[in-house]
Amino acid sequence: MNLKYKFCLHKAYFEKGYSLSHYILKLIAIIGLTSGDLNSTLWMASGYTIGCYFLGYFWYKFRMIDEEIEVGNRFNKFVKETRKFIKSKYL
Repeated sequence: MNLKYKFCLHKAYFEKGYSLSHYILKLIAIIGLTSGDLNSTLWMASGYTIGCYFLGYFWYKFRMIDEEIEVGNRFNKFVKETRKFIKSKYL
């Protein structure tokens, strides 16, 4: 695998983990603003960043991404029509 592919793959892991758990970042920001403890806030944010990566990694590893796409396809008119056409033509 080339370097560009690996970079994009790791980026996808992080972004998927972030999109699944972005509300936690808001909680960390509120805790950081109200407590004023910069050290604890930085540790929480670092843990959150690492957690985002691993959450996204496992999302792809256990093929949850395929199920997520399939759910989107259930409501996509183009996919519905294509599946209907293929079913009528080949069955």
